[in-house]
Amino acid sequence: MSRMDRSDDLFADRTDGQANATPAGGSTHKTGRSRAAAKSAPARPGDDYTAADIEVLEGLEPVRRRPGMYIGGTDDKALHHLFAEVIDNSMDEAVAGYASWIEVTFDADGYLTVSDNGRGIPVDPHPKFKDRSALEVIMTTLHAGGKFDSKVYETSGGLHGVGISVVNALSESLDVEVARDRKLYRQRFARGRPLGPLVPAGEVHNRRGTTIRFRPDPEIFGKGVAFDPDRLFRMARSKAYLFGGVEIRWSCAPGRIAEKSDTPPKAVFHFPGGLRDYLSETLAGETLVGSEIFAGKSDKQSGHGSVEWALAWFPGDGFIRSYCNTVPTAEGGSHEAGLRSALLRGFKAYGELTNNKRAAVITSDDILTSCGGMLSVFIREPEFVGQTKDRLASAEATRIVENAIRDAFDHWLAASPNQAATLLDWVVERAEERLRRRREREISRKTATRKLRLPGKLADCTSSLREETELFIVEGDSAGGSAKQARNRRTQAILPLRGKILNVASAARDKITANQQLADLIQALGCGTGGRYRADDLRYGKIIVMTDADVDGAHIASLLITFFFREMPELIAEGRLYLAVPPLFRIAQGPKILYARDETHRDELLESEFSGRGKIEVSRFKGLGEMMPAQLKETAMAPGKRSLLQVRIIDAETAENTDLVNRLMGNKPEARFAFIQDRAAFADEKALDI
Repeated sequence: MSRMDRSDDLFADRTDGQANATPAGGSTHKTGRSRAAAKSAPARPGDDYTAADIEVLEGLEPVRRRPGMYIGGTDDKALHHLFAEVIDNSMDEAVAGYASWIEVTFDADGYLTVSDNGRGIPVDPHPKFKDRSALEVIMTTLHAGGKFDSKVYETSGGLHGVGISVVNALSESLDVEVARDRKLYRQRFARGRPLGPLVPAGEVHNRRGTTIRFRPDPEIFGKGVAFDPDRLFRMARSKAYLFGGVEIRWSCAPGRIAEKSDTPPKAVFHFPGGLRDYLSETLAGETLVGSEIFAGKSDKQSGHGSVEWALAWFPGDGFIRSYCNTVPTAEGGSHEAGLRSALLRGFKAYGELTNNKRAAVITSDDILTSCGGMLSVFIREPEFVGQTKDRLASAEATRIVENAIRDAFDHWLAASPNQAATLLDWVVERAEERLRRRREREISRKTATRKLRLPGKLADCTSSLREETELFIVEGDSAGGSAKQARNRRTQAILPLRGKILNVASAARDKITANQQLADLIQALGCGTGGRYRADDLRYGKIIVMTDADVDGAHIASLLITFFFREMPELIAEGRLYLAVPPLFRIAQGPKILYARDETHRDELLESEFSGRGKIEVSRFKGLGEMMPAQLKETAMAPGKRSLLQVRIIDAETAENTDLVNRLMGNKPEARFAFIQDRAAFADEKALDI
């Protein structure tokens, strides 16, 4: 082994000291050379680390050096966060009641302009910095703003006095115009630095508010950086939905809009209907579960604690778009937790009220998996996770939202029982589907080591070649014992079932997933069910249902066929499902022994195969368990001698078959009765087992 390089060895000095040590009276010249070499060794980088290496970043320099800390990076999302910071300030003015319109203009030269008719940024000298205007302080100083308390804004999206100064720092050029007290003021900035002082620009009449015009810096965001008009359009429109008291005017240079884009060059947004209108437009073309959108608003005079919501369920992937003080919270947070709690409690309470026990298994995920929702809350001094405000952390928001929505949701369900029942059934189906998938995942994990974790009653075969193997599903332990002795251990596996299995056509999904017999069967097959069916994972080439040759046996076989038809139709389509035909009678005359499937077959054999000489013994098997293993092997299991019926689905009759299974095996007895009445005239009285 090569020796460790000294520069990588933490114990180099200690080791050298031990290696160079000599007994008393010994030579010491080696130690002297070692010290001389150490003195002449070159200095490593960082050895001269001193106070001069400590940098103190001032003003907006930290933003330019580390933009990711303030806007989450320098990608497309971060770029458009600049627009969000600017328009959020204008929205705060609108929500506070001081602005009625906001204009957003995207010019051909790449400049983005946001104007409002609010109070305007203060322009008088700042008390702490008397040589600078308040506007300049706000634009060039981190954590400078009027939103740290609730005196100026009852609720606001801005919190830290960082947003607009960050936009200034990351802009190649930024111009500010403020109209206050009938006077217009201007100031220009470049990469966060003022190009001159705030200057008066004359008198103005019938105008007030703030205008911010800026272009992002290519040194930060890369050469050729430009806003996406489609994204700007969507962001501006969403703000109008969030506050019905504001009008947003959109304008974009036609040359900036892509040829196939739907974004118009000019538009005006004003939505008094708020989030209900927003959700209706978002779900346009979708078929709703129930005809109505659950929407409402809880207004507070001060603004703090106001909540607005709109929810609808549809057969698609759900989504929740949430906002706090008009700021989008893409990652949700405490206000969404309040929504989840209110909906879950409401559905469960309605389930108890209507005696729907299936509702006990639902979770908030089942409710929201196919729910389209909009949620907006206004609270004083909200707490966000990070400067980009993607997630709300205020614990108070959970209580505010839950209290606002819970009672309204209870009343909405009670006011329309038919719609409420339809919606509850829809959510319960999602819950049952979730439980089924979880059960299948558990079974899948077990089948990963299937030779060790197969069902306890399964007598597996030894062959690993699927196409030569067979699984016999037999009725009861007694029949299972005979079948296990009669089988070919190399190619035939036996799975005994206890009595009649669950009828999957009429049982609830939670009962299906909790049924141990079905779980054992699914685990033994190894191929999954429903949407998780995997043909390549099927462990056997043939699945053979072998039941007694009587009415009870036929019923068990029909229940198993129903299970495969509902949960594994691909297995039937692949031609892998069979019914064994065991004998019902044993006919013996002297050494001659034959077996009959049923009474008709028995009579045919007595007439054609047996003579009148000698006594003929006819015995009826009460079940497979009464048959000797040799008899069972000869009549039902040996490939060369047995009879099998293949179960097939005729493609042209798939819809008819599905309807037939639902009528005969479903949970509506009147459908079965109607089926019997319709076909009573065609019944063969001799074939009836009465």
